[in-house]
Amino acid sequence: MSFFSNVPPALWVAAFLALYMAWAIGANDVANAMGTSVGSGALTVWGAILVAGIFEFCGAFFAGGHVTDTVRKGMLDLGMISRDQLVYGMLASLASAGTLLIGATRFGLPVSTTHSIVGAIVGFGTVAIGFDAVNWGKIMQIVLSWLTSPLLAGVIAFFIFQITRSKVLDTKDPVAQIRKLGPLFFFFVFFIIGLVTLFKGLKPLKLDLNLTQALIGSIGLGVVGAGLGVFFIRRVHLGPVDKKHRFSQVERIFVILQILTACAIAFAHGSNDVANSIGPLAAVAHAVRGMDLASKAPVEPWMLAIGGIGIVVGLGTWGYRVMETVGKRITELTPSRGFAAQLSAATTIVLASRMGIPISTTHTLVGAVLGVGLARGIGALDLRVVGKIIASWVATLPISAGLSVFFYYFFRGLLIP
Repeated sequence: MSFFSNVPPALWVAAFLALYMAWAIGANDVANAMGTSVGSGALTVWGAILVAGIFEFCGAFFAGGHVTDTVRKGMLDLGMISRDQLVYGMLASLASAGTLLIGATRFGLPVSTTHSIVGAIVGFGTVAIGFDAVNWGKIMQIVLSWLTSPLLAGVIAFFIFQITRSKVLDTKDPVAQIRKLGPLFFFFVFFIIGLVTLFKGLKPLKLDLNLTQALIGSIGLGVVGAGLGVFFIRRVHLGPVDKKHRFSQVERIFVILQILTACAIAFAHGSNDVANSIGPLAAVAHAVRGMDLASKAPVEPWMLAIGGIGIVVGLGTWGYRVMETVGKRITELTPSRGFAAQLSAATTIVLASRMGIPISTTHTLVGAVLGVGLARGIGALDLRVVGKIIASWVATLPISAGLSVFFYYFFRGLLIP
C-alpha cells in the first residue's frame, strides 16, 4: 500500500487518461487499419480483432518507445513551460484527443489520432503559455501531411489495382495468370513488410542499417515470400477455369496477401501511434518525479502495457463502427481491391519514413481506398461519405485545440492543492 500511496495524484490521472486515449485509438485508428480486411471479406470482425490484437500489441509493447518524445519535445519549446504547466497540458491533451476520437467513432468517422493529440497540444500551449511556445514549423509539416498522405497512397493504390486488373482479373484465364504471377505478388508483399519492419518497427533495437543493407535484407525476405507464394498457390484449390466463379477462385490468393499486409500495417501502426497515448503519460511521470524537462522521458514497460491493452480493448468494443465506414461505405471492396489498398498504404509508410515526411496512417489508408475506388470510376465512390470524412479531418485540429483549453483549466483547478 505504501507504494500506491507514494504515487502522485497527477500520475494516477495520467495513467487513467492514457488508457482512455489508447482505447479511443483502438476504436478509431486501429479499426480504420483493419477496415479494408473486414470490408473485403478477407477477415471477419473477430479475425481482425485477433490479428490487430497480436500485432498492434507487439508493435506497441516491443517497438513503441522510440516515438514518445516527439509528442513532448517536438511541438513545444520546453524552455518556456513550467513543470506544472506541462503536467496540466499533457493531461488536457489526453482528455481532449480521446474525447474527440470517441465522438468521431460514434459517427463512424475515421480521424487521425496524431492530429488529435497535436491539436490538443497546440491548444493548451497557445493559451496557457503563449503563441511563441508552439513549434509552428512542425505543425505546418503535419498539416501538409493531410495532402501528402492520402494523395500519395491514392495514386499508388490506383496503379497497383490497375496492374492487378489488367494482368490478372481482366484476362481470359485469370486462374492461370494468378498461378504465374502470384509468386511475384508475394515477393512484393514480403519486400514491403521487410522495409516497414526495418524503417518503422525496429528502431528501438538501434539497427544502424543504411538504405543498401535494408534493401538487401528486404529483397532476401521477398525471395522467401515468393517461395511461400508458390507453396500457397499449390495448396489453395483454384479449380478449373469457370467463367461464373473465376474471380472468386482468384480472390482466394488475394485473401492470403491481404492478411499478410494487414499484419505488417498493424505492427507498424502499434509501434508508431501508441506514442499518442503513452507519450503524454511519460511526460507527466517525468515531470512529477522532478526530472529535467529537457531530458529524455523514459518509457517504462507498464506504460507500454497500458497503451497496448487499451488499443486492443478499444478495437474489440467499438471498432466495428469505423471498420464499416472504411471497409464498406466508401466503396465496395474485394480481397484484390483491399490488397491493393493495404499494399499501397504500407508502401506509402515506407516511402514517407525514408524521406522524413510526417504522415497520418488514417489518412493514408482512406486515401488508398479512394484510389482503388477511382480505378473503377468515380461512380464507385460514395461521395457523401467521402465528404463527411474530409470535413472531420479539417475539424480535427480546431476541435481538439478547443477541448484542450477547457480541460487544461479543469485539471489545473482540480489538482492545485
